[in-house]
Amino acid sequence: MTIAGQLQVRLLSHLAMNDHDISRRPGILDTILAETQTLGFKLASEPLTGSLLCTLAASKPRGKFLELGTGTGFGTASILAGMDAKSVLDSVERDSTLLAVAQRHLAHDRRVTFHHDDAAAFLQRSQGQLFDFIYADTWPGKFTHLPEALAVLALGGFYIIDDLLPQPGWPEGHAPKVPRLITDLESRTDLRVTKLCWATGLIIATKYDPPG
Repeated sequence: MTIAGQLQVRLLSHLAMNDHDISRRPGILDTILAETQTLGFKLASEPLTGSLLCTLAASKPRGKFLELGTGTGFGTASILAGMDAKSVLDSVERDSTLLAVAQRHLAHDRRVTFHHDDAAAFLQRSQGQLFDFIYADTWPGKFTHLPEALAVLALGGFYIIDDLLPQPGWPEGHAPKVPRLITDLESRTDLRVTKLCWATGLIIATKYDPPG
C-alpha cells in the first residue's frame, strides 16, 4: 500500500472510531466534574479512564469492588455505572472535603459504602478479604502498600492504576517511582500485566495461577 493509501486508511479509521465519543456516559459525571473544578481538585479520573472502569466493572457480576482514593467520586460513579445490582463497592478517601462531594451525589446508591479513612489503614484491616476489582487511585495500594493491595485481589480479579504518564501536578521526586512500580508489577509471577499509553497512562493487571 502506498503512503497516501496508508494515510487514507488512518483517516477513515479515525472518522469511524473516536475514543472520546463515549456512549451512555452517566449524567452525574458532569455534575461531579463541575464541583471538582470549583474545588480546584486536579487529580480526578478523566473520561477515558472512567469509560474503561465502567466496561471492566461490567465483567464482574456479583463482584466485590474496592476503590482506593474516592476523590470527588468521578471514578466511583464510573465503576457503579458498570456494576450489576448484586455487586458491592467499598470506596476509601481520607480528605473529607473531597469525600463529601462523592457522598452528596452517590451515597443514595446502596451498592457503595464510603469510608472516611486512610487507604493504607483500610488495606491493613482488609487482609483476609478478597476483592474482584481494585482501582488504586491514591498512593497506598499503588506506590506504597502494594503487597497489601495485591494480597486482597481475588484470583481472576482486576488491579487497575492510572496517572502513569507525566502529569503537571506531580510532586518533585514522583517521576522515578513510576518505573519502579511497573517493574514491581511485571516481576510478579501471579499477575498478567498490560500497559496502556492512553489517557493518563494505565496498567491493567489480572491475578492468575500460573501453570506448573
